[in-house]
Amino acid sequence: MKVPWTINPYTPFPGVERGFSPYQSKDLSALSASVEEGLQYLFQTKNEVLVFPGRGAGALEGAVVNFFSPQDKVVAGIMGEGGSEWAQIGERFGLQVLRMGSERGEVITAQDVELLLRSEAGKDIKGVFITHNEISTGVVVDIEKLGKVCREHHLLFLVDAINSLGVVNLKTDEWGVDVVVASPKNLITPDPGLCFLSANDKAWKYNTRANCPRYYWDLTRLQKYFHHPIPENPCIPVPFLLILDEAIQLIKKEGLENIFTRHLKLSCMLRRGIEALGLELLVSDEHIASPSVTAIRVKEEVEAEKITSFLKEEGIATLGGETQLQKKIILIEHSGCFCAFDIASIIATLGRALKAQGVAVDLAKSLAQVWEAYDNE
Repeated sequence: MKVPWTINPYTPFPGVERGFSPYQSKDLSALSASVEEGLQYLFQTKNEVLVFPGRGAGALEGAVVNFFSPQDKVVAGIMGEGGSEWAQIGERFGLQVLRMGSERGEVITAQDVELLLRSEAGKDIKGVFITHNEISTGVVVDIEKLGKVCREHHLLFLVDAINSLGVVNLKTDEWGVDVVVASPKNLITPDPGLCFLSANDKAWKYNTRANCPRYYWDLTRLQKYFHHPIPENPCIPVPFLLILDEAIQLIKKEGLENIFTRHLKLSCMLRRGIEALGLELLVSDEHIASPSVTAIRVKEEVEAEKITSFLKEEGIATLGGETQLQKKIILIEHSGCFCAFDIASIIATLGRALKAQGVAVDLAKSLAQVWEAYDNE
């Protein structure tokens, strides 16, 4: 279906008779079906993927209130701001949240969760919340191994893929993930505009027993719209669906595996360039380093704010470190439509920023390392 990028608000949506809501259009039904199939491709799942209007935090809340009840005992992995936000939401709705933390720049492993579940504190736990790609610290966790532990202990496994969908491999069905929440953050679409939630049959059984208060984020209420003879959702801006569908088609054209490989290669290039500048990486282990954001430790003689300001003036945005790491790290995000030349530009600009503060750097060597990584990865 070929659809226009811009819609005249005074012209009926294609397939809509005057006097009827555009959300009952047969063309919109086809668009919704295309988006649904595309999201299943991205999530690597056969489960239904529900689309909400809102930001990622809304989907996190939806995962809490639709599958749990007050006083339910759950584990929240805290590796940065993402996990902390999910834990706070759970506590607001009366859940007993066991916060499992890690050193910043490290990850929570399947062994860590296994030890907790076998301890006295781990009794009566009903679910495990984990952030897949924690961009506030630049780490990515092993979802496959964590999913195996949760299955063995018959727990609901919920994954925050807001910062990983379309960037980091997430085999939802194969790895036994029961609930996945995400947003189009890495899909070259408006953000915050939409958020997504996928749940399997096991999760829907939890839903029948959950009694946390909910209305806007009530999944069963949302499902009714999608299961109408002509699927509809009266809340989602149609242009957002059009853009999302177009973005998904571009992703399919490149292929998920190629996208994952590209991000890993760019991450390696950036890391080698940073090291060649004489800077220290927060995450030294390549196996847990995020492929979409890199955290740099700031030396005592360097003022982080001056570095980030310099980068900003050159058109390179940086992320703020989480609370424990404020002014101690610089986070550089490199997800979406980044290419090798963008990485080289970041290293060149970072080197100039360091020189501006009187730090001696070998910029030529750093750029050579970047392109060597490009050739060898």
